[in-house]
Amino acid sequence: MSENKWLRGAIPALLLHMSIGTVYCWSIFSQEIADYIGWSKGATEWAFSFAIFFLGMSAAFLGGIVEKDIHKSSLIATICFSVGMAGTGFFIWYGGNHQHSVLALIGIYVCYGFIMGVGLGTGYLSPVKTLMLWFSDHKGLATGLAVAGFGAAKAIASPIMTSMLTGLSKNSVNEVGDGVWKMFLVLAVVYFVMMFVGHLLLKKPAGWHEPTGAEKGPNMFEVIKTKPLGNYIGIWLMFYLNITCGLALISQEKMIVKCIGLAAVVGIISTISAIFNAGGRLGFSAVADGMKDRNTVYKMIFVISIVLTALVILTKGILNGEGNTVLVILVLALIFMVNAGYGGGFSNVPNLLADHYGMSNISAIHGLTLSAWAFAGLTGNQMAAWIVNHFGEWIEHDGIKINPVGYQTVLYVTIALYIVALLLSLFLVRPSDKALEAKKAKKAE
Repeated sequence: MSENKWLRGAIPALLLHMSIGTVYCWSIFSQEIADYIGWSKGATEWAFSFAIFFLGMSAAFLGGIVEKDIHKSSLIATICFSVGMAGTGFFIWYGGNHQHSVLALIGIYVCYGFIMGVGLGTGYLSPVKTLMLWFSDHKGLATGLAVAGFGAAKAIASPIMTSMLTGLSKNSVNEVGDGVWKMFLVLAVVYFVMMFVGHLLLKKPAGWHEPTGAEKGPNMFEVIKTKPLGNYIGIWLMFYLNITCGLALISQEKMIVKCIGLAAVVGIISTISAIFNAGGRLGFSAVADGMKDRNTVYKMIFVISIVLTALVILTKGILNGEGNTVLVILVLALIFMVNAGYGGGFSNVPNLLADHYGMSNISAIHGLTLSAWAFAGLTGNQMAAWIVNHFGEWIEHDGIKINPVGYQTVLYVTIALYIVALLLSLFLVRPSDKALEAKKAKKAE
């Protein structure tokens, strides 16, 4: 088969990431699952949190397997993701026929949360190093392309899933269509085919020799210790804080949009925000290729997020946005740019780590760093939900219940966290060797 960087690197990466990225479509069908099996939305919501948690933890613990054998790891991802989806569909069907079943709820947690989560973590990591090897001169663009597929998956799959929920519904349980479990079974087959093709195509460049045994050199933890430990801790923490803030706002995005009087176009805005998410993954990483220090990208992300959040806080944009064009634009700018920065944080972290610690253990070190995603998955949206439920009051607005004060209060927490992340980026994360060499060369001129 042709040894082409697009065929062996970019295309399989997109097939894998555009499949597993559909985990972010959870909000499309979460209420339907809750209604169909007779549990509250809050109870079923933990399935998504578990999926993100096990994504990060499987990446952290299975990074070594990805490092050694991308074919084994991409096959694990294919099987776990598709089996998890099919299992989720089965337990939704079971829950529909056995209302309020604890077994159905736990089954969804295990299948969507744990099994799919393992597929997510291994599938996310598998193509990253391969792309960095194929596109060694444009590593940021390459990894940005892959994880942009992860972000774009929601924009592409959301309307398809919405259509399937309606089109596959024939019978009903408690007046809820049964299209939701059928959709999972159909998509399990579709994503298995996509990911299996990606698994078959994925290959490292022929000239690359993967070090083994003694030639591999220091292990992951020894490599991390070659720099001050605070340097890695700073990268991990700013990555974690960026994800936490992103999830906190994104989880409340639909309700915020309704607060500012755009309920009729909430679906369109959700799609646009997903495009910004994907665009941030590609754009920020491509820009970073031309920078001496990739950490500069994180400083940009945090400054943009702080400024826009501060403007919405000062103008009380969420509270006063309805009917005010300027405030509506301001709130939408915040939503779109937080999505872009959220995505950009993901695409830049493997290259930032490679600049600091080299390529020898990058899959393992990247996997360990993705544990930040695991913990952010448990804290980001749950933190926002707690704030909304404990601050302000719920009011009736055009037939829906909203809490503008609660959503506005979330911003006070996220701006504080963004400021902490910026300080970490400025003072704890040191310039990479590449950046220091560029600085010395400039002084020597």
